[in-house]
Amino acid sequence: PTCVQLLLGDSTAACTHNSLNKLQLTAKTCTEGWQRFGCSCYYISTEVNTWDYARQDCLNRGADLVIVNSEDEQVFLTTFDRWIWIGLTDRGTQGTWKWVDGTPLTKAFWWWSEPDSATGEKDCAMMYGGVQNIPLHAWNYFRCDKKLEWICEVFFS
Repeated sequence: PTCVQLLLGDSTAACTHNSLNKLQLTAKTCTEGWQRFGCSCYYISTEVNTWDYARQDCLNRGADLVIVNSEDEQVFLTTFDRWIWIGLTDRGTQGTWKWVDGTPLTKAFWWWSEPDSATGEKDCAMMYGGVQNIPLHAWNYFRCDKKLEWICEVFFS
């Protein structure tokens, strides 16, 4: 939480500068149908489709496939009892995992012994839902044409 959030006891509060360079305090809320966690809003799909379709759907919503930045976020995401696409792929270079925003993977939550294949056929990462007893080992990777649900994420700005 930011100092403003702690001071006001409001986890949705944010501080910005307006055009007159005066501080403005705004409460951040998510669009209806989205869920808030931390400084992001999440949309959980109700259909299944390929990783590429899922990403385009998120982009169409002004978001992108979820990027997992912390253990807390990972634990939150595994509470959804679904197998979901996340915004992680090694399509550019086999074995080099990058998030959809281009940043390299630094903190991973792979299922034990994953990723294990170097064949190049499985390039898109997913997360097992409903694994609250082992949330830090919930990722696997599949062929990108497999059909799964997905989670979109948009950050508060």
